[in-house]
Amino acid sequence: MVDLPRIAEHHLAVARSAANGRSTELVLHDGVLRQAVIALRAGTELAEHNSPPAASIQVLEGAVRVTGQDSPVLVAGTLEVLTHRRHGVVAEEDSVFLLTTVTSVDEDPRGPER
Repeated sequence: MVDLPRIAEHHLAVARSAANGRSTELVLHDGVLRQAVIALRAGTELAEHNSPPAASIQVLEGAVRVTGQDSPVLVAGTLEVLTHRRHGVVAEEDSVFLLTTVTSVDEDPRGPER
């Protein structure tokens, strides 16, 4: 079981003191599904990057802005689907978010529908 509040608190403390202003941990890896907790100090940016086949961002603490798509500043408690375009993330204040991604889309392991 993952204790998100504890992990978020830990990584935010690390990000606040890290030279690069960030800290991350992969908390779930199940096949193509990945979930990572990412903490960013205010003003820190994750540079623009390609989007995986499917992704979402859930802000656990603070406020972030996703670049490359039309979305408002996301605050704690907000869950947003990430578009399939290049995007980045900027911390408007010290923030922690849960990034959920699907890294590839394989055929359904259960086989074709019958």
